Amino acid sequence: MIQTIIGECPSKSNSYKIITLNGHGSLCKTPKLKEYEKKFYLQCNHYRKAMIKGLFELHIDVYFTSNRHDLDNCLKIILDCLQKIEAIKNDNNCVKIVAAKYVDNANKPRIEFSLVEV
Repeated sequence: MIQTIIGECPSKSNSYKIITLNGHGSLCKTPKLKEYEKKFYLQCNHYRKAMIKGLFELHIDVYFTSNRHDLDNCLKIILDCLQKIEAIKNDNNCVKIVAAKYVDNANKPRIEFSLVEV
């Protein structure tokens, strides 16, 4: 089953900011990442709560509006989102990623993915 999530996936490197808590540095999610996680949860109706506990593969097509985005920067965010919505138990059980990047400036940025249990 292919699941589509509309919206531009933020890159992992730009999704956290450093804040100070009790005199110590800490990482905090940016509002852009929080908004993407919320959209991901609302749109991911097929895999939400699937709780794949074993090994799995992620097959994903990422559609950007320009070529300036890196494909690899969004993969960790997607795996984190899948874990957060309980589609998967742990993202370290991902044994294979098949990913492709496309530029589609005529339509909305999006991802189309499927999970395959191994």
